[in-house]
Amino acid sequence: MTRILGASAVMVAFGISIVALGMLLYGIRARRDEFIRAAYAALYVNFALLLVANLAMVWALATNDFSVSYVAQVGSRSTPLFYAVISLWGALEGSILFWGLVLAGYAAAVIWLNREQEGTLVPWAAATLFGISIFFYLLLIVPANPFEAVFPVPADGPGPNPLLQNHILMAIHPPLLYLGYVGLSVPFAFAIGALMSKRLDDWWIRTTRRWTLTAWAFLSAAVVAGMWWSYEVLGWGGYWAWDPVENASFMPWLTATAFLHSVMVEERRGMLKLWNVSLVIATFLLTILGTFLTRSGVLSSVHAFAEGPIGMYFLIFMAIVLLFSLVLIAGRSTELRSTGSLDAVASRETVFLANNLIFTAFTFTVLLGTLFPLAAEAVRGVKVSVGEPFFNRMTLPLCMALLFLVGVGPALPWRAATMDHLRRQFLPPLVVMIVVAAVSLALGVRSPYAVLAFAFGGFALYVNGHEFVRGARARMRTFGEGAATAFIRLFGVNGRRYGGYTAHIGMIVLTIGIAASSAFKAEADATLRAGETLTLRGHTVRYDGVWGREEPQRFVVGADLSVMRNGQAIATMTPRLNFYTGTEQPISTPAVRSRPNEDLYINLMAFHAQGEHVTIRALVEPLVMWIWIGGGIMGLGALIALWPRRRPPVRTSEAPVGRVAFEEPVVPRGVQPVGAMQVRDEGRGTRDEG
Repeated sequence: MTRILGASAVMVAFGISIVALGMLLYGIRARRDEFIRAAYAALYVNFALLLVANLAMVWALATNDFSVSYVAQVGSRSTPLFYAVISLWGALEGSILFWGLVLAGYAAAVIWLNREQEGTLVPWAAATLFGISIFFYLLLIVPANPFEAVFPVPADGPGPNPLLQNHILMAIHPPLLYLGYVGLSVPFAFAIGALMSKRLDDWWIRTTRRWTLTAWAFLSAAVVAGMWWSYEVLGWGGYWAWDPVENASFMPWLTATAFLHSVMVEERRGMLKLWNVSLVIATFLLTILGTFLTRSGVLSSVHAFAEGPIGMYFLIFMAIVLLFSLVLIAGRSTELRSTGSLDAVASRETVFLANNLIFTAFTFTVLLGTLFPLAAEAVRGVKVSVGEPFFNRMTLPLCMALLFLVGVGPALPWRAATMDHLRRQFLPPLVVMIVVAAVSLALGVRSPYAVLAFAFGGFALYVNGHEFVRGARARMRTFGEGAATAFIRLFGVNGRRYGGYTAHIGMIVLTIGIAASSAFKAEADATLRAGETLTLRGHTVRYDGVWGREEPQRFVVGADLSVMRNGQAIATMTPRLNFYTGTEQPISTPAVRSRPNEDLYINLMAFHAQGEHVTIRALVEPLVMWIWIGGGIMGLGALIALWPRRRPPVRTSEAPVGRVAFEEPVVPRGVQPVGAMQVRDEGRGTRDEG
């Protein structure tokens, strides 16, 4: 019954999508609103159907219904209920099913929020979302059907991949990733809608920016959560290994970040129209490429799923999307011409252009390093490894340039900056940069990139922090508010601007954490008998004993370790090895003692059967906690930028009769908006909330 319910829901959604797409196309062509509204209703129905299908699968997993093929593949009677439920996204077919639910949810939300919009842009966007949905529903019916019948019904199953049931982050990282990946379908749909309807004005770009920022926030959280998962589960003491599937999630993040910056240039100066459309399309294609790499079986990765025929479907879909997009862009080349131009080198526009070029180079470098081994093996039959040395050598200069621009951009005005402005804005942060570089060298940092990371991080942190100070002071002078009140109200009246600065600060903090943990990391291996110790950077680790216990889905061996500093016991740490049925290698669970200044990370490598001795690896990594804090600050910045705020209505000549169009107030040249008021900012040109 569960299998039939789930499979039927997907089949009906597939059929409804095809019919609704036809109704939409006819309604747009014939200008029949009733057909368009009926198609909109189909999106809500599809969301309900995919919700039913997913709940049916969750029920099958929870009740160990091994007559369902997906449950027979990932289920087990010994798996705890929590991990049984979240194994919904633990393998190929279930992840596609969950993907379909998220896509249906986004599509329904988009239409609900824009259902009153006039014109054909939203209908074309809905048609695009239907087209994407049809593709994923087709996958669920043909090559990745999770509801196939199994006969004879097995008595038990193998359970989820051990790596995917070894940490609670398995319940967090994949859903965040899907919310980010699938969310980037929405700006793509609006881009296609704008091209098809020829409505390439500010409305589509502003709507697209908000949906892109939403997906970007989820994807940012997913990338950081994935780093944390790798750090806490894999036992190697690192958090980013340039794994091909890590790269697959990172590339659309790079292009989406580039779009969020360059879209401000289009809004403000009418430039980069073609570039922004291209970025949105490229970002969507990179999400499909990432899905292909993860689910086609062409990669060997801890993230990759099983092999199957699904890869060919993704390749065909990517080819269709790419060809259709290129033809559409070529046909709209006249409408995509820029109306503005650069006025000076020392301007915010120039920084954003440089920012976009670096992000593009970054994306191309990661794409090349990820796909080259696949191309080499396909063409020459030779396995080629492109690992961490290549990526570090090629991307570290780009990372440093981006970090520096994070500090330069907020300090520059639009159009042009005067010499006096440059002197006032850049002299203090340059002093900070030099001091930080000198302190880093004095502390023994010898890596040039680490010194640059600390120096540029100090520079950028000062500039972005000073923007908050300057805005709060302006409010204090104008409204007589206290410092705390003025600071808090900055976010309420200009959330997009100060949310962006908050995200910048989060990225700076994250980067400094990565640089510090890499530059100052210390590690040591030791085989210890009971009572023996290992000393590493002021920490003394004593081996006290080993133990083992049987759990429902695994057998666990742990080592009790006492940690002392200056002769005083400060902690007891217990790294473990987990032995799962059907796996030859144990899965480690390192013990991590996190503090703001440093992490003590201990991994159990091996143990004697009678517990006479154990082999451990200990690492001390400074400022790792600030990587996760920085990721949280970035998410907070995105939330601030997305938080709705009231704006005064402005009637425009373009508004239809009887309808008021709402636009952001136009700021005259030389006037600086701070909160709800305007303050003359002499010598700085024009700035906006970007």
